[in-house]
Amino acid sequence: MKKALIVLIILALTAPGCSWFKDSKEKNAEELASDGIRLYEKGDYTQAIDSFVKLKDWYPFSKYAILAELKLADAYFQRKNYEDAIYAYEYFEGLHPRNEAIPYVIFQIGMCYFKQMALPDRDQTATESAVENFMRLAREYPESPEAAMALEHVKICQDTLARHDLFVGAYYFKAKEFHAARVRFADILSTYPDVGVHRRALEYLALCDAFIAKEEAKAMELKAETQEERREEAEKYKKKLDKERAKATKQGIIIPQPEEDTGVEE
Repeated sequence: MKKALIVLIILALTAPGCSWFKDSKEKNAEELASDGIRLYEKGDYTQAIDSFVKLKDWYPFSKYAILAELKLADAYFQRKNYEDAIYAYEYFEGLHPRNEAIPYVIFQIGMCYFKQMALPDRDQTATESAVENFMRLAREYPESPEAAMALEHVKICQDTLARHDLFVGAYYFKAKEFHAARVRFADILSTYPDVGVHRRALEYLALCDAFIAKEEAKAMELKAETQEERREEAEKYKKKLDKERAKATKQGIIIPQPEEDTGVEE
């Protein structure tokens, strides 16, 4: 038992990352921070990430650790690894919710989604997420410099979203799905400022209303025709029945009159 315990202690002390027995050549927290910043500013984001990860993992309680957490996210962003950047920014915000860099962090999360924004005829999930984060920043930190930049990016996102709704609405319109198309065109007018598509939305909306009214009129006409056909059928049946009843009466056969349907069950 004692021997086994000694083995475990030796393994623990010699395990990778253990700061007790680090190679003397391994850099300290300040050196890793300096290297990371230098590499980042040089544009070598891959090596910068390596330095920041080592700093964060080897010296988690160092005064440079918080810098490493934030610059790690920035390096991922610069490398266009947006999913990793989002995770890193959100991780930073979760650990340091009151840090003065939080407005910047929220803005960067929005930018990660903004950079993934697709053309208007594609899925707009990233655009919607960008707007959500930019608006959260403007709502929670309205006086921050980042809030003004966020609102400018919201306008760009709204342009794309409005054009997406116009594209989808036009698709439904061509498919003669006028009610679905009308919802899209009405949303453009009620949800987004005029980014250059309001006139087209209004034109389509008027056409949808005209076609919907035409369809409803046709439906009413068909309904009236059906009711008229049923009435004529009922009259023909009644005349036929009256004729058979008269004939039977002459032969001394009495056919009882059908009872009226009062709608009351006995």
